[in-house]
Order: sequence, then C-alpha cells, then structure tokens
Amino acid sequence: MASTQLRQRVTATDNGARDIKQTKRSVMAKRGLKSLAIAVSFPLTLTLFSIYMTSSQSSRAHVDKPFWFPPSWALHLTCLASTLLTGVSAWMVWADGGFHRNPVAILLYLAQLLCTVLWNPLVFGAGAARLGLVVCFGLLGSIIGCMRVFGKENPVARDLIKPCLAWIAFISIVNLKLLFL
Repeated sequence: MASTQLRQRVTATDNGARDIKQTKRSVMAKRGLKSLAIAVSFPLTLTLFSIYMTSSQSSRAHVDKPFWFPPSWALHLTCLASTLLTGVSAWMVWADGGFHRNPVAILLYLAQLLCTVLWNPLVFGAGAARLGLVVCFGLLGSIIGCMRVFGKENPVARDLIKPCLAWIAFISIVNLKLLFL
C-alpha cells in the first residue's frame, strides 16, 4: 500500500514538472511568434510605404522599354518578397543571439533595409537613375555582407538571403538599363 502511494506521488510530481515545462515552452513560442511578426512587419511596412509613395507616378512610364523589362507591379512585389526574406533571416540571427555576438550584423541589415527603402523613390519617383544605381551598389554590398555574417550565425539565414542577392543583381541591371533609356 505504501509503495502504491509513493508511486502515485512520484507520478504526480512528474506530471507537474511536465506541465511547467510545457507552459514555459508555450510562453517562449508565443514570444517567438510576436518577435517574428515584428521583425517581418516593420520592414514590410517601410517597403510598402516606399512603394506607395512612388506608385502614383513613374517618371519612366512613357519610355519604350526592352521586352525583358518587368512591369512595375512585378518589381514592387518582388521587392516585398525580398524584404520578407531578409526580415525572416534577420529574425533567425537575432533569435540565435547573433546580433549580440556580432553587432556588425545588425548594422549591415539596417543598411540593407535603408537602401531597399530608398531605391524605389529615387528610381521611380524622382527618376534619379544614377543615384539609384549608387544605392543599388550599396544594397548589393550590404546584402553580401549580411549573407556572410548571417551565415556564420545561422546557415539557414544565409540561404534565405541568396534569392535576395539574385534579385538585387537583377534590379541593378534594370537600373543600369534605365540610365540609357
């Protein structure tokens, strides 16, 4: 009888410890989702605002474009996708503590975000293709830096940035073509 009661007490203690662990995991998961939502929504909002500010008019709308030149909606949509991928990538590095171990990572990410937000208004709003090309090179350099630094902290974060690198190379070519139109 005493051994049965002892077994029940041990089982009750184990169940209590499991409940506490499960509650802690649930709280951490909720915090993780909140931080992910912030890490993705903030850069997306900035990029959407940048696109919105330049969507009403385009200084190059009347120019004949080559057949491979994408429509502006495709450029904007892909720019948003690139921002989403870099936001998730930055969040992964932050969640692993990479911004604390290597503060250059956050500076590169913020430089990339600034260049992304500036490119649309410069190229499509103001028609400043030369300045836009300079911003593209800054964007290219910062995204390569992010890829290298993020890769040291989290290899998946580096892999998420690779499509963004290809996209930036493409918009650099588009921007270069705008100089000669």
